[in-house]
Amino acid sequence: MKSSEIRESYLRFFEEKGCKRMPSSSLIPDDPSMLLTSAGMVQFKPYFLQQKQLEEPFIGTTTCQKCLRTSDIDNIGVTGRHLSFFEMLGNFSFGKYFKKEMCEWALEYSLDVLQFPLEKLYFSVFEEDDETVEIWKALGIPEDRIVKLGADDNFWTAGPTGPCGPCSELYYDQGPEHGCGSPDCAPGCDCDRFIEYWNCVFTQYDRQEDGTLVELPKKNIDTGMGLERVAALTQGVFTNYETDILKSLIELGEKTTGKAYGSDKATDKALRIMADHSRAVTFMIADGILPSNEGRGYVLRRLLRRAVRYGFLMGVEKPFLVDFVNAVNEMMGHAYPEVPENLELIRGVAAAEEASFRETLVRGQAYLDDATDGLAGGELAGDIAFMLHDTYGFPYEITEEICAERGISVDRARFDELMEEQRERGRAAAKDDAWGMYDGLYSTLATEIPATEFCGYESDACQAQVLAIIADGQQVETADAASGEIEIFLDRTPFYGEMGGQVGDTGTIADGSMEFKVTDATIPEKGITSHRGKISDGEVKVGDNVTATIDVARRERIRRNHTATHILQYALREVLGDHVKQAGSLVAPDRLRFDFTHFEGVSREQLEKVERIVNAKIAANASVSYYETSLDEARKRGVTALFGEKYGDVVRVLECGDFSKELCGGTHVRKTGEIGLMKILSESSIGSNTRRIEAVTSFDAYQYTATQLGYLADAAAVLKTSPAQVAEKAQASIDKARQLERDAKKAAKAGGAQGTGIQVSAKEAITAPYRFEFLRFEGVDMNALKAYWDSVKVTTADAFAIVCAATTPDGGVALLAAGNDAAVEAGYAAGAIIKEIAPLVDGRGGGKPKMAQAGGKDPAGIEKILPVLQAFAQ
Repeated sequence: MKSSEIRESYLRFFEEKGCKRMPSSSLIPDDPSMLLTSAGMVQFKPYFLQQKQLEEPFIGTTTCQKCLRTSDIDNIGVTGRHLSFFEMLGNFSFGKYFKKEMCEWALEYSLDVLQFPLEKLYFSVFEEDDETVEIWKALGIPEDRIVKLGADDNFWTAGPTGPCGPCSELYYDQGPEHGCGSPDCAPGCDCDRFIEYWNCVFTQYDRQEDGTLVELPKKNIDTGMGLERVAALTQGVFTNYETDILKSLIELGEKTTGKAYGSDKATDKALRIMADHSRAVTFMIADGILPSNEGRGYVLRRLLRRAVRYGFLMGVEKPFLVDFVNAVNEMMGHAYPEVPENLELIRGVAAAEEASFRETLVRGQAYLDDATDGLAGGELAGDIAFMLHDTYGFPYEITEEICAERGISVDRARFDELMEEQRERGRAAAKDDAWGMYDGLYSTLATEIPATEFCGYESDACQAQVLAIIADGQQVETADAASGEIEIFLDRTPFYGEMGGQVGDTGTIADGSMEFKVTDATIPEKGITSHRGKISDGEVKVGDNVTATIDVARRERIRRNHTATHILQYALREVLGDHVKQAGSLVAPDRLRFDFTHFEGVSREQLEKVERIVNAKIAANASVSYYETSLDEARKRGVTALFGEKYGDVVRVLECGDFSKELCGGTHVRKTGEIGLMKILSESSIGSNTRRIEAVTSFDAYQYTATQLGYLADAAAVLKTSPAQVAEKAQASIDKARQLERDAKKAAKAGGAQGTGIQVSAKEAITAPYRFEFLRFEGVDMNALKAYWDSVKVTTADAFAIVCAATTPDGGVALLAAGNDAAVEAGYAAGAIIKEIAPLVDGRGGGKPKMAQAGGKDPAGIEKILPVLQAFAQ
């Protein structure tokens, strides 16, 4: 069976049992405590916690989940089992079926669909779970095929307390020739004989603080079957890398490198890493992850650079990642539509990042080669590892890998110390949001009150009932002005909660005796809207009937800016290409900010063209409409989804005329003409492959334009020209100033002391093996003496030296001794001279042979300098 056939057969099998087939969730999990989705159950956490209920008639769910793990990255490519990206087949029950059904179906699927011989199968159970042992025996499994293992192997826990339960794992016996040879070899052994391919977790207990296990009222099923591992078994191969998808990618690697898989361990490792990591990179970018130096973006960059480095080691001189991206799309795009939908972007990001890293590799490799030369058996300094990371973009892990290949360790402690110092310098204050209460107050509240009905698309005000009040992080029944900032939750609201880049509405919630000023509206938990603010008068109680009213004028400005962002995205794609995707936005009343994917700066001409297209669409006064439909139907209609966003089964589609169709839940104008005008304020880079445009619309665009015209008029007045000639006149003035500066430098170079602007009051020539002069000045400082030396030293290439003595404006003395290279070679020593003459003016100083200086307090001592110099020169 091919991987695609296994995937479909599993999902169809559990669909027929009554489970709802659901799409894979994003690699970006909803759970903020997780960096990446690493298991099939992640998207079902709210169901396991009873925060959501599965609709009838479904008894559970089934998925093929994209997963990504890098905890075992050092083993990827070395062993045949470890992968960074993999597919996890799973089926889940939230109280509707349990052990008996799960065991029956697992055996049925293994025998009837996968067609595994029964004599090849073994079953492990938790050592205290006699119930599951009896279920397997009742299904005809011989007792010698049932293995009891301890809690480390066969008991799942969510933590020290909370949901937990035993599990039963299914193993396939590949035969003694693949084993360790031990007479005790059995399921659970680390060798390759017994391959665990399915794990069935029976979550039936709630562990208490004292360690006791209490039966859960609703028992759950959580299973996981690695698709690649099952594919290896059904296809008769012994590593994940020999299965159809990865084998095809390795064959592409062979063609790319000119090296044969199986020729040696180093080649096998490189080809495996190129295959595995390129697939991971493709899916990460498709889900909205872009390369960066933090979090998920760092994981992506690390995997991408690791793939490129191993290609580099194999002698691949041309970029190759895009070829792998295309192959992944061809083999897996039908199952994961986000890949073909974002294919141009994936190609662009991969190509840009690979090109950048190839340049870095060459420079960094040379630096590392120098640093490790002769260091075999020693340790690379953490400062050098940090320099490679900070300057050349080498992830620490790549530096460590290269050093390990050369028998060199790395001072990780020092590297970590420098990294922490860097983080401290760049660390911004943490945002005050609801993450700290995840699975806490808001998630609990969402199960206690109904979802907030949003009426703000049609109405600016509505009647509502107060369902809950939060003050000081606690639910309360009443609140008044003394309560400070509070949050009110209503059964229905016209307030748009901050979402999708659009800021929350402001306004009032009031009844006859109470007024609550809403300063922000947010959605702290899916389905419920929080109205944050302060009571200015009266008291509010849970159960009160109130009137909720938004600030209409503010909403109108927000609506214009929001619709403008959609037109802006259309224009950017028209000018720059289909790889442009929204990567973030801010829609506020006074401005809009639009982040988008692009791989180079946007030229002035391109920005002007974008702005013209946007304003042409505004002037066309096209109709703006929206409707709700299913996500599948929206995809079929070619509706653009927000890059990296997660959507439910029902989505809201926004259509602007006949040129833009996007998924968006925000508020918008009814005709594009309501926007009036859009002006782009700036375009800049905000990270690798990501750009930002800031703009204003409507009256803000008019005000911006009027202000800029005012500045232009002021500049024209200063330059005594017309606004149309400002640039030309300003450039002419700059050119004239530069020419004057060049002329002044030439005069200074040619005019000696005259060019410096200071006068020599007396000059004495001193007999020496080189030209030597003693000069006296009146009322100048040390800077003037240095300027004089700069002006005269260029007048001759012969050996030339001076000693300058000047009375300073404050009544002191400045001494300078200086000589050119030829004078120094002939024996001149400025530092020695200064030490000799400085005491004559009650001063001290020093310097090097070419230049030295001193300051003194006694101008009368200048008369004593010349005889000393004459004696010194002899």
